[in-house]
Amino acid sequence: MSNPHQPAEPRHADAAPGGPSGDDVPAADVNAADTQGQSSPVGRLAATVERLRREVQAAQAEADGRAVIELAKGILVERLGCGPAQAALQLAELTEQAGLTPLEFAVEVINQAARDRLSEMTTALLATPAGRDDTDDPPGSGSFAVRLRTAESAALAAHDAQAVADSLLEHALTPLGAEAVAIWALGADGSLTLAGSAGFSVGEAARWRYVPPGVVTVARRGLDDRAGQWIGCLSQTGLPSIGRHHHPDGGRVAVPAGTGGRIHGVLEIVWPTPLEAQPPQIVRQVEALAELCAHTLGTFAPPHGDGDARPGILPAVAELMDLADGLHDPALVLVPHLDATGELVDFRIHHVNSRFLDPAGRPRGVVNGALLLETYPMAAGESELFEQIERVYATGEPFRARRMRLTSLVEDVPLAAVADINITRHGGSVLLIWRIEDETARLASLLQHAQRLGRIGGFEENLVTGEITWNGQLYSLYGKPSVSGPVPLEDLPAHAHPDDAVAIGRFLRTLLHHRRSASAAFRLQRPDGVTRHIRVVAEPVLDSDGRLFVVRGAYQDISAHHWTEVALAATRDQLAHSEQQASERDRLTLQLQHAIMPPAQAPLEAPGLRVAVRYRPAETQHLVGGDWYDAVVLPSGLVLLCVGDVAGHGIEAATSMVVLRNALRGLAVTGAGPGQLLAWLNMVAHHLTGSVTATAVCGLYDPHRHTLRWARAGHLPPVLVRAAEASPLPLIKGLLLGALPEATYEEHELQLAVDDTLLMYTDGLIERRDRSVEESLAQLLTAARTVPPTLDQQLDRLLTYSKSDTDDDTCLVGVRVAQVLAD
Repeated sequence: MSNPHQPAEPRHADAAPGGPSGDDVPAADVNAADTQGQSSPVGRLAATVERLRREVQAAQAEADGRAVIELAKGILVERLGCGPAQAALQLAELTEQAGLTPLEFAVEVINQAARDRLSEMTTALLATPAGRDDTDDPPGSGSFAVRLRTAESAALAAHDAQAVADSLLEHALTPLGAEAVAIWALGADGSLTLAGSAGFSVGEAARWRYVPPGVVTVARRGLDDRAGQWIGCLSQTGLPSIGRHHHPDGGRVAVPAGTGGRIHGVLEIVWPTPLEAQPPQIVRQVEALAELCAHTLGTFAPPHGDGDARPGILPAVAELMDLADGLHDPALVLVPHLDATGELVDFRIHHVNSRFLDPAGRPRGVVNGALLLETYPMAAGESELFEQIERVYATGEPFRARRMRLTSLVEDVPLAAVADINITRHGGSVLLIWRIEDETARLASLLQHAQRLGRIGGFEENLVTGEITWNGQLYSLYGKPSVSGPVPLEDLPAHAHPDDAVAIGRFLRTLLHHRRSASAAFRLQRPDGVTRHIRVVAEPVLDSDGRLFVVRGAYQDISAHHWTEVALAATRDQLAHSEQQASERDRLTLQLQHAIMPPAQAPLEAPGLRVAVRYRPAETQHLVGGDWYDAVVLPSGLVLLCVGDVAGHGIEAATSMVVLRNALRGLAVTGAGPGQLLAWLNMVAHHLTGSVTATAVCGLYDPHRHTLRWARAGHLPPVLVRAAEASPLPLIKGLLLGALPEATYEEHELQLAVDDTLLMYTDGLIERRDRSVEESLAQLLTAARTVPPTLDQQLDRLLTYSKSDTDDDTCLVGVRVAQVLAD
C-alpha cells in the first residue's frame, strides 16, 4: 500500500479497475484535439464532455463542502447562542484569523464539538510528521481532516449504500491508494448481499450481488474477527472475492461494519498492489469508515425479485410482542440498551409473555421492564447466556442449546434451573425463549430411559373394566406394534413356550387366586419368530372391600442374563476339565522328577571323601523346575560332582533335565576333563534337546591327590568352607549351555585339605526378589561359616536358614574331605 498522503490520480466512481471508462477523456487529449482541429466535430465533442465533467465534479465538491460548512454554522449557533447570520460572520472572521480555508476551519469546529471517532483519529494522525505535511495531499483534495468529514457528510446524506460507496472511494479511499470498495450487507441467515460498490465494472458487481451462507470469502473472514482481515496479497490466501481477476496480487481489507453492538455488514477495500503493514492511524480510519457504512446498512433491504431495492423497515417491537404472546413457551422480548457513547452494555426486558416462569419464582411485573443483567446477573457468568444474546444481536445468527444451566440470585441465594434456550434476532430486538425443565417431566424421562436400558416394560390391568395399559417398552419386548393392543394376563400361556405352562399357571394362581405378589420366568415366543427369556413380576391391588380389581407389574428381558449363565456354566465345565488335566500333568511331572531326583539320598562313600546331597522341590506343583545334581564314582576312580539348572518349569524342564544329567554321566566315562565335558554337554543342549538353555557346574575329584578340577557354564561358583572361613571359588569363564552351537569352558584346579567342605548349589538356595545376587551370596557365606559336626547337619542347617523367596527348586551338594587310611 502506498503512503496514505501520497498523491494519487482521482478516479471516476463508475470507472472499471482495468482503466478509465469511456467518459474519462484526459485533458491533454482534449487540448490536443482542440489544437489539431478546432473545427473537428469529435474534438469539439470531447472538449464539451471534459468541461461538463469538470463542472459536475466541482459542483459535487462544492455541495459536499457546503454541507460541512453549514454543519459548522449550526454548531456556532448552538455554542454562541446567536442567529445564522451572526454565525456566518463569526465563522468568516475566525477563518481569516486562522489562515485556513472556510472548509478546513469548518472541519476544525466540527472536530472540537463532536469528539467522536473521526475527530480522535484525525488528531492522532495529524500528530505525526506525515500527518502535518499537507503537501502530500492530492491537488484539490483538501486536508486529511477535510476529506474524512466530507466523506462522512456525503455518506450520512446518501440515500443508499451505493452512494456511500461512491463517496468513500472518492473522498477517503482514493487518497490512500485504494482502487475499489464493496459494502456487504449481512443477512439473518449468514448470507452476504452486495449493497453498494465502486471501482468495479457493472458485470463484476452483478456476479457478486449475493454470497450464500457458509461460502468462505474475504468478506466472510472479516466477520470472524472484530479487528477485521488485513491481507497483504490476495493471491496468497486463495480466497475468492469480488474483483479478484482484476487485482489478483493486490491487498485487501475486510472490516465488520457495526454500531451499537450490532454488526450490519462488512466494508471491503481493494488495493491494486500488495498491502504493507499499516500504522494504527490508518487502521482506525478504516474502522471509522466501516462505522459510517453501518448507519446505512441498518436500513438496507435486499433487492426484490423485480430488481427494486427499497430501504428496509425494521419490524416493530409490538409485532414481536404479539409473536411472543402466541408462544406456548416462556419468552422475553429484549431491546438493546446503549450507553452515552452508543456502545451496547445491556438488554432491557421489554416484554414477557403470559407463559413466562421466572427461575426464582418472581412475578412477571418485577421482571418486565428491568435490565437483563440486573435481573439475572449470573447470565454473564457460568452459562454465558448474555454473551450468546450479544452475539445473536450482533450477527443475526440464531442460537439454540439444550439443558443450559440458569442461575438466579434471590437475596444473595443462588437458585439454579435447567432450561432449553432459543435466541433469535427480529429487526432491532431479540426474542429469548426458554423452556425450564419440569421436575415431573424430568423424572418421567429418567424412568423411561431406565426402563429402556434395563429392558423393562410396565403394565397395569383393570380386572373390573378390562382396561389394560402398556408402556412403549413392553410393546417392544413382545415384538408387537402399539396399534395391535396389549395382551391380557390370562392369555399369557398362549404366548409362552409350551414347556413353561406349569410355571405360568403357578404364577397366575398365586396372583389372581391367592392375591399375593408373584413372579415367574418363561420363554416368550414373539410373532417375528424370536424367542426371548422373560421374567414377569406382578402385585395385586385391592379395593376398600378387599376385592381384587387391578394388577400391575413389569416384564423384564433377561435373555442376556440367561445366555450369560449358560456360557458361564459351559466355561466352568471347561475350566474344571482343564484343571483336572493340568493337575494330572503336574502330578506326572513331579513323579518323574522325584524318580530321578529324590528329595533325600544316602550319602556317597568314596575313599577320603564324604558326599551328601539335598534336593528341595518347589512347593507349588505347577512350578516343578529343572534343577538337578549328580555324584558318582567313575571307573577311573575319580568322583563326578555336578549341579545344574534348566531354564523354565513344567514337564519340558523336567525332561530336559533328565537328558542333560544322563548325557553328562555317559560323557564322563570317556575320561575327559570337566571343561571338555561341558563343551560336549553344550552341543547336546543346543542340538538334541529342542534348544534348551541351562547352567551347570562340573567337577572331577581325585581322592588320592585331594584335588578338584572344575568348570562352570553360567552357574554360581561353588563355596569352599575351610576352618571358620567361607569364600566362593573364582568366577572362571563359561557360557551357559545351549546358547551357542559350540563353546569352550575354562578349567580351574583346587587343592583341598582334610576337613575342607565344598558346597555346590543352585540359585533356589539364595535367590530373593528384593535384593541382588551378591547380597544373597554374602548371607550364604555367613551361614556356612558355622560348621556342625557332620556334613548332613551342615546341609540341613543351610536349607533351614535359607532366605530364598522365589519358590524355586533347590539342589545342594556337600563334599567334605576325610583322612585317607593307609592300606
